[in-house]
Amino acid sequence: MKIIRVGVVLAGGIGSRLAPATLAISKHLFPVHDKPMIYYPISTLMLMKIKKIVIVLTSKDYNQYYSLLGNGAKFGLNISYVFQDHPLGIVDGILKCEKEIKKKSFCVILGDNLFYGGNLKNNFYKISNTKTNSIIGYNVSNPENYGVINFSKNFKIKSIEEKPKKPKSNYVVTGIYFYENYVLKYLKKLKPSKRGELEISHLNNLLAKKEKLKCHLFGRGYAWMDMGTYADLLESSQMIATLEKRQKIKIGCLEEIAFNNKWISRAAILNKINLLYNNTYSSYLRIIANKTT
Repeated sequence: MKIIRVGVVLAGGIGSRLAPATLAISKHLFPVHDKPMIYYPISTLMLMKIKKIVIVLTSKDYNQYYSLLGNGAKFGLNISYVFQDHPLGIVDGILKCEKEIKKKSFCVILGDNLFYGGNLKNNFYKISNTKTNSIIGYNVSNPENYGVINFSKNFKIKSIEEKPKKPKSNYVVTGIYFYENYVLKYLKKLKPSKRGELEISHLNNLLAKKEKLKCHLFGRGYAWMDMGTYADLLESSQMIATLEKRQKIKIGCLEEIAFNNKWISRAAILNKINLLYNNTYSSYLRIIANKTT
């Protein structure tokens, strides 16, 4: 039976690492190659057939996001917006979405995270339709900068340690989380950390202790990017540009995914083309639309 999840995209925060540009615009609207950054996490949710999406953002950025995405109908989505005007962490952002999540399971993805891989769609779809709480582990060369996963001998999650000086593994927690609805009651009981935030690692450690958290390891053939610095933005843009040029595809094209999911029609794509300038993006949409002829 297919599990109906609500998608939560966390696009709040102040983007201090990308200042001064973020004094004027949300970092999640920055261009990454030829698309706004937020297209990439939204596309990941769409690949899992998640149609109901809640975007967590600051109230001052609302008009820009609505101009870009609207209520989601043009992508076959149902998009709503929740405000988080103070950077109080991932948990706070999730709790602000409780009325939108209601009694459903949910998938949380950070607005500056990019996932790419040959079998990504099938793997994420399978994880999304498994009735459990799940995180994705990814092997990195600098685990001390992330939440590090400590495994027991049978590769179950023993604990998650935030930015340890001496990491016990090279596997870190990526910015996507799959949760069952009951974890909301755990979230409400968490207390702020020393830095004043409600930490998602506290929830994951609690679930791991109760043996209610599963870790899926993504290895070779997958790319995970955290686009939180200018260097990360450049590296992500270059990777996407190279792949798109060589394979003649687009990564994170919301209209294409919606069309393949049969959420929008050929006519809807043609209407979108008329609203865009004559550029490479509109040319690609024309190719997608003509596939039906």
